[in-house]
Amino acid sequence: MQLKLDVDIQKLETKKMIKGNNKAEEDLDSLKIDYKKLRLSIRTVGLEKKSK
Repeated sequence: MQLKLDVDIQKLETKKMIKGNNKAEEDLDSLKIDYKKLRLSIRTVGLEKKSK
């Protein structure tokens, strides 16, 4: 009985960690998209450093 409860707890913790990992990956993807948009805006406006 105790072993079954331990297994159930481990499964719940694993699901929680996977869900957290998926959320972190979604946030990272969102940040990458925002960064690309920002870089494009900087290039469009002409604020990018120009190498000499």
